[in-house]
Amino acid sequence: MKFLKSLSVQVLIALALGVAVGAAAAAYGGGPATRVVEGVEALGGLWLNALRMTVVPLIFAVLVSGIAQVSDAAATGRLAVRAVVWFLALLLLSAVTSVLLVNGVLAAWPVSEAASAALRAGAQAPAADIATAPDFVAWVKSLAPSNPIKAAAEDAILPVVVFAIFVGFAITRLPGGKGRVLLDVFDALGEAMIVIVRWVLVVAPLGVFALGLGVGLRAGVGAAGVLGQYIIVASMAGLVIAIIGYVLAIAVGRVPVGRWAQATSPVLAAAFATQSSLACLPAMIERSRDELGVPERIANVVLPLAVAVFRFTSPAVNLAACIFVAHVYGLQPTALQYTGAVFVALAVSVGSVGLPGQVSFIVSVAPICIALGLPIDLLPILLAVEVAPDIFRTLGNVTGDMAVTAILAKDELEPDAAEASQA
Repeated sequence: MKFLKSLSVQVLIALALGVAVGAAAAAYGGGPATRVVEGVEALGGLWLNALRMTVVPLIFAVLVSGIAQVSDAAATGRLAVRAVVWFLALLLLSAVTSVLLVNGVLAAWPVSEAASAALRAGAQAPAADIATAPDFVAWVKSLAPSNPIKAAAEDAILPVVVFAIFVGFAITRLPGGKGRVLLDVFDALGEAMIVIVRWVLVVAPLGVFALGLGVGLRAGVGAAGVLGQYIIVASMAGLVIAIIGYVLAIAVGRVPVGRWAQATSPVLAAAFATQSSLACLPAMIERSRDELGVPERIANVVLPLAVAVFRFTSPAVNLAACIFVAHVYGLQPTALQYTGAVFVALAVSVGSVGLPGQVSFIVSVAPICIALGLPIDLLPILLAVEVAPDIFRTLGNVTGDMAVTAILAKDELEPDAAEASQA
């Protein structure tokens, strides 16, 4: 059937089969079956390492390109500048909301310790505590890496992100087209890393099946409950951000509730079906112009810019995944670590826009986990069940895109109306 051709569906089926076979081997296979499963599981570790090796170069390359793109966009005019300011403010709101919401939800609905222990063992991830967090002075000093290469080698992701942001802005200031040459190099590096990741993801069903064997062998089918809890928590984070977008359009953009619902309903239906903001762009432009009365010159600037550099739900859902991992390991990141993680989440949400869904998950969530001092061994398992949260990601993204467009249209039209009344 057609839906079986989807990589996400294939990966989900592979995870379910791996867990089932691993659980059966533990229950009925005895020592020989366990040794066979452990041998196959090693292939899953190889697949995971193949993903890991691309994270630092990919995040650096896409961040440099993404920051340069935002800088160029902000230089195109007042409307674009104001749009970028709104994007950054809403991304920060998304991140802070997620930290508070997800920690609150998991405090009221804690992850089962028994299931967490089994899942940790199944993923073969270390159960070590978070490394000792630096004090505020040391943390501030660490933001600018004295040796970016060393920082990258040690997975000190926050200094790498800071360095990439500076490089991205600096490239746009180079004279005589020199910046374009460098930007082409980073674009090519990012594209090369994406090609590698796509190669790795071609065998994702096999890699996830191998990892799932270990989960089933050590955790049994009880791990399904933990994964179901993750789906609910991550989807809730995306849904809350979508609701915030609704409230902003109505309260700040002053769009009547009925009119807003009528304008967005076809777009939300398309978002649910396609899980792609880019695929929804024509509908967003049409509905904003025809139903919300947004001038064409505003819709044609803000919405393509939003699709290019703005993912409203990205910080929220990515942080939700990382916070869930922290709770699975029973770890408590410090306020400074959360500050760094929020900063990384904002940066990668810009840099990862336009990447394929599976690539985007890895390149967005892994750096945040590293910033929080968490292992990333569970991420391929979470990737396998990302289908449902991804729907809510897209719903929130298109809602945010149209909300910012409505707000900017109101702000642009009010001065025009005031000038017309004075005339």
